[in-house]
Amino acid sequence: MTRPIAALLTWTDRPDMAEALAALEAHDEISAVAIAHAGGAAPPADRGPVFAVGSLWSSDAVGAILTWFQAHPAQELLWVLPGAARVAPGAVSRLAQVARATGAALAYGDFHDLAVDGALTLHSLIDYQTGSLRDDFDFGPLLLMSAAPLGRAAEAMAQEGKELRHGALYDLRLRLVERGSVLRLPEPLCVRPELDARASGDKVFDYVDPRQREYQIEMEQIATGYLERIGAKLPPPRGALVDEGAAYPVEASVVIPVRDRVKTIGDAVESALAQEAPFEFNVIVVDNHSTDSTTELLRALAAQHQRLVHLVPARDDLGIGGCWNEAIYSERCGRYAVQLDSDDLYDGTDVLRRIVERLQAEGCALLIGAYTTVDFELERRPPGLIDHREWTDDNGHNNALRVHGLGAPRAFHVPTLRRFGFPNVSYGEDYAVALRLCREYRVGRIYDSLYWCRRWEGNTDSALSLETSNRYAHYKDRLRTVELIARLRQGGELE
Repeated sequence: MTRPIAALLTWTDRPDMAEALAALEAHDEISAVAIAHAGGAAPPADRGPVFAVGSLWSSDAVGAILTWFQAHPAQELLWVLPGAARVAPGAVSRLAQVARATGAALAYGDFHDLAVDGALTLHSLIDYQTGSLRDDFDFGPLLLMSAAPLGRAAEAMAQEGKELRHGALYDLRLRLVERGSVLRLPEPLCVRPELDARASGDKVFDYVDPRQREYQIEMEQIATGYLERIGAKLPPPRGALVDEGAAYPVEASVVIPVRDRVKTIGDAVESALAQEAPFEFNVIVVDNHSTDSTTELLRALAAQHQRLVHLVPARDDLGIGGCWNEAIYSERCGRYAVQLDSDDLYDGTDVLRRIVERLQAEGCALLIGAYTTVDFELERRPPGLIDHREWTDDNGHNNALRVHGLGAPRAFHVPTLRRFGFPNVSYGEDYAVALRLCREYRVGRIYDSLYWCRRWEGNTDSALSLETSNRYAHYKDRLRTVELIARLRQGGELE
């Protein structure tokens, strides 16, 4: 029987690695097995080549692995990433058959999570899209790469000669995407012990941890290179702001969408009303049919403060984006709209003034500040300052297609924002608008902390289910897909 697959096992300190190695060696379709070892317990030295590497994702490591693979007459490379414990019977053959039938350059599949108590739970992944550019896309524990596109991708990487410490596999993946399709097989292919049991609210800031700065710079370079190769990299935007010549009731509006936040909305409103500025402003709270005492509290506050505008939408099918539209298209809205979430507070009484003065001086459609994560009692908690310093005037609009978000608080030039409005969703609505605006208009930044972001059990992203996390991730990838296609078209027009 022919053995058309070469396998690479990532060796870790788990006690079942010898069993995993033996299973690969005994597989009918696997002709050769190599081991990638990045530290920890040593693998057996007599069971095939061992690639001892300082970083598994470096150019040196990935280059050596690809050289080894190309020395074998195999149709596919099966890379068993860290964490795969038991490969399901027939899974490798099944994945390979589907990849060959469809001509996929890269194939992956679902798996089972193994909890500490031994319980198995199906872990469904999401389909790869054109816009799935982020470097942390979850392919699960098994990656199957077809030889022909893999060889061409490896050759292109070698010719370019970049020395990467963290992103060689990311670079390889993007080059495979250029050369073929990506296929997800929605079947459980293996078992993976739970690698990170933290709740979603504790993981959400990992990618902006200051300790990851070097990593982020390298990933940006890789993603930008990909955009340039496919014709989607754009020059810095220079679009002129919309000038309606209209009068506005105030210069700025603080916009707070809210539903069922009686514990925090009072603090947020007081924080907004306490702003000191040399221009007129108001605070527009869009109360999305709250079912607790939020509405009553807001009515009482509106009776006390002339600047507070309490809006209750006529519709009952609005997400956060729809609530934003209620505010920005309202006749009460100012020339600038400045975001404040119902959980959060401004870091001082001069925040609104600083934001609006910067918007006026720089003529940008969107301005984004920095914020500090705190607990419910406003005590600082990790990671602390979130300043998104990966943004640059020259390339931030391109790198925006890779990252999860662009930061907060966000402030908008309302006449320009009204060209597009917000999508009527409650997750990713801000990212959608920022992507669209930065394609055409300049984005300003303030890197000082302007905002206290409360992290508590009431946050909407504090403990998301896998189904919800997948839905959110799929939606943001769809936003990137739409934006990437638009930029490909725009890039073609600029040539």
